[in-house]
Amino acid sequence: MNVLVIGANGQIGRIVVDKLQNHAAHDVIAGVRKDAQKEDYESKGITSRFIDLEGSIEDMEKAMENVEAVVFSAGYGGDTGADKTMMIDLDGAIKSIEAAKNAGVKRYVMVSAVNANDREYWSYNMEENSIGGYYFAAKHYADVWLENSGLDYTIIRPTLLLNDEGTGKVEITEKLKQEGKKLEIPREDVANLIVASLDHDNSIGKSFDANGGDDDVDEAVKGL
Repeated sequence: MNVLVIGANGQIGRIVVDKLQNHAAHDVIAGVRKDAQKEDYESKGITSRFIDLEGSIEDMEKAMENVEAVVFSAGYGGDTGADKTMMIDLDGAIKSIEAAKNAGVKRYVMVSAVNANDREYWSYNMEENSIGGYYFAAKHYADVWLENSGLDYTIIRPTLLLNDEGTGKVEITEKLKQEGKKLEIPREDVANLIVASLDHDNSIGKSFDANGGDDDVDEAVKGL
């Protein structure tokens, strides 16, 4: 498949692009925001296209020409405040979903966040979250929009992201039991999950939490 990675300059996005570049079944397109990023990828022989998540749906559609799958790994998180989080993690994600539909793209893989599907966790002051409940709200409603989009979606909700080398081992489940375990996963293993989700159609229509674990990534996705 021709796979467009939105957020290709991000920490997960860069790993996904590298893995897809060497994948026999997929051709990768790096979705970037800046000239320097585009030049960097193209100097490595990787096709790149501009994606402005604060721009128009129509411009996004143009970037999705001949694209068969979209990976959304972009985001401001909560560190820049609610305004950017809402415009990128929520509205930018939704616009990319609508653009994908309009462009005839069917496959869409979303990187979300653990507990984004659990309002009791992030709303009503049930938990103290340093990045704010607005971050989880943005992720939640973008995920809901995707689930109702008609696209062949997969939603991955990782725990705390680490820059450690990937282990190739994960735990994925619809609802992670969090007591008594470390809630963390290397970004590389999230990237591994993204690629495995693209490889296996049984991941279509699935949303799951992802944590470091003992199961082989490929086998875990096959077992969804």
